[in-house]
Amino acid sequence: MSLVRRESLAEQAADLLLSRIRDGEWNVGDKLPGETTLAPQLGVGRSTVREAIRQLAGQGVLASRQGAGVFVTALDIPENWDAVLHRADIAAVIEARIAIEVEASALAAERRTPSDLENLRLALVDRAKHRVDIEAHVDTDFTFHRGILLAAHSAILLELFTHFAPRSRQAMVDMLRLRGTHGDDADHATHERIYNAIDSRDALAAASLTRTHLNSLKELLLR
Repeated sequence: MSLVRRESLAEQAADLLLSRIRDGEWNVGDKLPGETTLAPQLGVGRSTVREAIRQLAGQGVLASRQGAGVFVTALDIPENWDAVLHRADIAAVIEARIAIEVEASALAAERRTPSDLENLRLALVDRAKHRVDIEAHVDTDFTFHRGILLAAHSAILLELFTHFAPRSRQAMVDMLRLRGTHGDDADHATHERIYNAIDSRDALAAASLTRTHLNSLKELLLR
Protein backbone atom coordinates (compact mmCIF):
# COMPACT_ATOMS: atom_id res chain seq x y z
CA MET A 1 0.00 0.00 0.00
CA SER A 2 1.35 3.44 -0.94
CA LEU A 3 2.42 5.80 1.79
CA VAL A 4 2.52 9.59 1.44
CA ARG A 5 5.75 11.53 1.17
CA ARG A 6 6.70 13.77 4.04
CA GLU A 7 5.64 17.06 2.50
CA SER A 8 2.13 18.47 2.04
CA LEU A 9 0.87 15.51 3.99
CA ALA A 10 -2.80 16.45 4.07
CA GLU A 11 -2.89 17.18 0.33
CA GLN A 12 -1.14 13.91 -0.46
CA ALA A 13 -3.42 11.99 1.89
CA ALA A 14 -6.41 13.58 0.17
CA ASP A 15 -4.99 12.58 -3.23
CA LEU A 16 -4.54 8.97 -2.09
CA LEU A 17 -8.07 8.80 -0.71
CA LEU A 18 -9.45 10.31 -3.92
CA SER A 19 -7.46 7.79 -5.98
CA ARG A 20 -8.95 4.91 -3.98
CA ILE A 21 -12.43 6.32 -4.50
CA ARG A 22 -11.81 6.68 -8.25
CA ASP A 23 -10.55 3.08 -8.33
CA GLY A 24 -13.87 1.88 -6.92
CA GLU A 25 -12.81 0.95 -3.40
CA TRP A 26 -15.78 2.96 -2.14
CA ASN A 27 -18.94 3.92 -4.01
CA VAL A 28 -21.26 6.88 -3.58
CA GLY A 29 -23.07 6.45 -0.27
CA ASP A 30 -20.40 4.22 1.26
CA LYS A 31 -18.98 5.05 4.66
CA LEU A 32 -15.22 5.49 4.92
CA PRO A 33 -13.26 3.60 7.58
CA GLY A 34 -12.52 5.59 10.71
CA GLU A 35 -9.49 7.78 11.23
CA THR A 36 -7.77 5.11 13.33
CA THR A 37 -7.98 2.72 10.35
CA LEU A 38 -7.08 5.18 7.62
CA ALA A 39 -4.15 6.83 9.41
CA PRO A 40 -1.80 3.78 9.37
CA GLN A 41 -2.93 2.87 5.84
CA LEU A 42 -1.82 6.29 4.63
CA GLY A 43 1.20 6.54 6.91
CA VAL A 44 0.04 9.75 8.58
CA GLY A 45 -1.46 10.85 11.85
CA ARG A 46 -5.17 11.10 12.61
CA SER A 47 -5.08 14.89 12.45
CA THR A 48 -3.71 14.69 8.91
CA VAL A 49 -6.50 12.29 7.94
CA ARG A 50 -9.04 14.73 9.38
CA GLU A 51 -7.55 17.55 7.29
CA ALA A 52 -7.54 15.38 4.16
CA ILE A 53 -11.20 14.52 4.73
CA ARG A 54 -11.99 18.19 5.31
CA GLN A 55 -10.36 19.07 1.98
CA LEU A 56 -12.31 16.41 0.07
CA ALA A 57 -15.50 17.46 1.82
CA GLY A 58 -14.88 21.02 0.67
CA GLN A 59 -14.50 19.70 -2.89
CA GLY A 60 -17.79 17.81 -2.74
CA VAL A 61 -16.35 14.28 -2.65
CA LEU A 62 -17.00 13.45 1.01
CA ALA A 63 -19.53 14.52 3.63
CA SER A 64 -19.19 14.25 7.40
CA ARG A 65 -22.40 13.37 9.19
CA GLN A 66 -22.55 14.12 12.88
CA GLY A 67 -22.49 10.89 14.86
CA ALA A 68 -22.57 8.72 11.72
CA GLY A 69 -19.19 9.12 10.07
CA VAL A 70 -17.78 10.20 6.71
CA PHE A 71 -19.57 9.20 3.50
CA VAL A 72 -18.68 9.31 -0.19
CA THR A 73 -20.86 11.82 -2.06
CA ALA A 74 -19.06 11.86 -5.45
CA LEU A 75 -16.57 9.64 -7.28
CA ASP A 76 -14.44 12.58 -8.40
CA ILE A 77 -14.02 16.27 -7.68
CA PRO A 78 -16.99 18.05 -9.29
CA GLU A 79 -16.03 20.73 -11.77
CA ASN A 80 -15.61 24.17 -10.28
CA TRP A 81 -18.97 25.93 -10.59
CA ASP A 82 -17.35 29.26 -11.41
CA ALA A 83 -15.57 27.60 -14.34
CA VAL A 84 -18.87 26.09 -15.51
CA LEU A 85 -20.56 29.49 -15.40
CA HIS A 86 -17.60 31.13 -17.11
CA ARG A 87 -17.73 28.70 -20.03
CA ALA A 88 -21.51 29.07 -20.23
CA ASP A 89 -21.09 32.85 -20.39
CA ILE A 90 -18.59 32.53 -23.25
CA ALA A 91 -20.98 30.14 -25.02
CA ALA A 92 -23.74 32.76 -24.73
CA VAL A 93 -21.43 35.32 -26.35
CA ILE A 94 -20.75 32.92 -29.22
CA GLU A 95 -24.50 32.44 -29.67
CA ALA A 96 -24.90 36.20 -29.99
CA ARG A 97 -22.08 36.28 -32.54
CA ILE A 98 -23.89 33.62 -34.54
CA ALA A 99 -27.07 35.72 -34.54
CA ILE A 100 -25.20 38.77 -35.85
CA GLU A 101 -22.44 37.38 -38.05
CA VAL A 102 -24.18 34.62 -39.98
CA GLU A 103 -26.62 37.09 -41.54
CA ALA A 104 -23.84 39.64 -41.98
CA SER A 105 -21.76 37.13 -43.96
CA ALA A 106 -24.67 36.45 -46.30
CA LEU A 107 -25.29 40.16 -46.81
CA ALA A 108 -21.58 40.80 -47.34
CA ALA A 109 -21.53 38.24 -50.14
CA GLU A 110 -24.43 40.07 -51.80
CA ARG A 111 -23.38 43.67 -51.17
CA ARG A 112 -19.59 43.81 -50.91
CA THR A 113 -17.76 46.34 -53.04
CA PRO A 114 -14.25 45.95 -54.50
CA SER A 115 -13.00 48.20 -51.69
CA ASP A 116 -14.71 46.02 -49.04
CA LEU A 117 -13.14 42.93 -50.55
CA GLU A 118 -9.66 44.45 -50.56
CA ASN A 119 -10.01 45.47 -46.91
CA LEU A 120 -11.10 41.93 -46.04
CA ARG A 121 -8.14 40.47 -47.93
CA LEU A 122 -5.70 42.72 -46.08
CA ALA A 123 -7.34 41.84 -42.75
CA LEU A 124 -6.99 38.15 -43.57
CA VAL A 125 -3.30 38.60 -44.40
CA ASP A 126 -2.76 40.48 -41.13
CA ARG A 127 -4.62 37.78 -39.22
CA ALA A 128 -2.26 35.16 -40.64
CA LYS A 129 0.72 37.11 -39.25
CA HIS A 130 -0.62 37.18 -35.68
CA ARG A 131 -1.21 33.59 -34.69
CA VAL A 132 1.09 33.32 -31.66
CA ASP A 133 0.05 35.94 -29.13
CA ILE A 134 -3.56 35.36 -28.03
CA GLU A 135 -4.59 39.00 -27.72
CA ALA A 136 -3.01 40.03 -31.02
CA HIS A 137 -4.63 37.03 -32.66
CA VAL A 138 -8.06 37.96 -31.30
CA ASP A 139 -7.63 41.60 -32.34
CA THR A 140 -6.70 40.73 -35.93
CA ASP A 141 -9.48 38.14 -36.03
CA PHE A 142 -11.99 40.78 -34.97
CA THR A 143 -10.70 43.18 -37.59
CA PHE A 144 -11.49 40.53 -40.20
CA HIS A 145 -14.97 39.85 -38.80
CA ARG A 146 -15.70 43.56 -38.50
CA GLY A 147 -14.68 43.86 -42.15
CA ILE A 148 -17.48 41.42 -42.94
CA LEU A 149 -19.94 43.62 -41.04
CA LEU A 150 -18.74 46.64 -42.99
CA ALA A 151 -19.13 44.75 -46.25
CA ALA A 152 -22.70 43.81 -45.27
CA HIS A 153 -23.68 47.50 -45.38
CA SER A 154 -26.23 47.01 -42.62
CA ALA A 155 -26.11 49.90 -40.17
CA ILE A 156 -28.05 48.07 -37.45
CA LEU A 157 -25.98 44.89 -37.61
CA LEU A 158 -22.78 46.95 -37.55
CA GLU A 159 -24.02 48.88 -34.52
CA LEU A 160 -24.89 45.65 -32.71
CA PHE A 161 -21.47 44.20 -33.51
CA THR A 162 -19.65 47.38 -32.44
CA HIS A 163 -21.43 47.73 -29.10
CA PHE A 164 -20.98 44.03 -28.41
CA ALA A 165 -17.33 43.93 -29.48
CA PRO A 166 -15.59 44.62 -26.11
CA ARG A 167 -17.51 41.82 -24.37
CA SER A 168 -17.08 39.53 -27.34
CA ARG A 169 -13.35 40.22 -27.56
CA GLN A 170 -12.82 39.35 -23.89
CA ALA A 171 -14.88 36.18 -24.25
CA MET A 172 -12.73 35.07 -27.18
CA VAL A 173 -9.51 35.75 -25.26
CA ASP A 174 -10.87 33.78 -22.29
CA MET A 175 -12.01 30.94 -24.54
CA LEU A 176 -8.61 30.57 -26.21
CA ARG A 177 -6.89 30.58 -22.83
CA LEU A 178 -9.23 27.83 -21.64
CA ARG A 179 -8.57 25.79 -24.81
CA GLY A 180 -4.83 26.34 -24.65
CA THR A 181 -4.54 26.44 -28.46
CA HIS A 182 -5.30 29.04 -31.10
CA GLY A 183 -4.45 30.16 -34.61
CA ASP A 184 -3.94 26.74 -36.17
CA ASP A 185 -3.91 26.15 -39.92
CA ALA A 186 -7.40 24.63 -40.00
CA ASP A 187 -8.88 27.65 -38.25
CA HIS A 188 -7.22 30.07 -40.63
CA ALA A 189 -8.27 27.99 -43.63
CA THR A 190 -11.88 28.34 -42.48
CA HIS A 191 -11.54 32.12 -42.54
CA GLU A 192 -10.05 31.92 -46.02
CA ARG A 193 -13.08 29.92 -47.16
CA ILE A 194 -15.43 32.53 -45.70
CA TYR A 195 -13.51 35.22 -47.58
CA ASN A 196 -13.67 33.20 -50.80
CA ALA A 197 -17.43 32.73 -50.44
CA ILE A 198 -17.90 36.48 -50.01
CA ASP A 199 -15.59 37.10 -52.97
CA SER A 200 -17.69 34.69 -55.08
CA ARG A 201 -20.94 36.34 -53.94
CA ASP A 202 -22.08 32.98 -52.56
CA ALA A 203 -24.35 34.12 -49.74
CA LEU A 204 -25.44 30.61 -48.73
CA ALA A 205 -21.87 29.35 -48.44
CA ALA A 206 -20.70 32.45 -46.55
CA ALA A 207 -23.52 32.10 -44.02
CA SER A 208 -23.07 28.34 -43.67
CA LEU A 209 -19.31 28.57 -43.19
CA THR A 210 -19.69 31.29 -40.59
CA ARG A 211 -22.33 29.36 -38.67
CA THR A 212 -20.28 26.16 -38.74
CA HIS A 213 -17.15 28.00 -37.61
CA LEU A 214 -18.83 29.69 -34.65
CA ASN A 215 -20.73 26.55 -33.64
CA SER A 216 -17.46 24.61 -33.65
CA LEU A 217 -15.99 27.12 -31.21
CA LYS A 218 -18.95 26.61 -28.91
CA GLU A 219 -18.72 22.82 -29.13
CA LEU A 220 -15.00 22.81 -28.36
CA LEU A 221 -15.58 25.10 -25.40
CA LEU A 222 -18.22 22.89 -23.80
CA ARG A 223 -16.40 19.54 -24.19
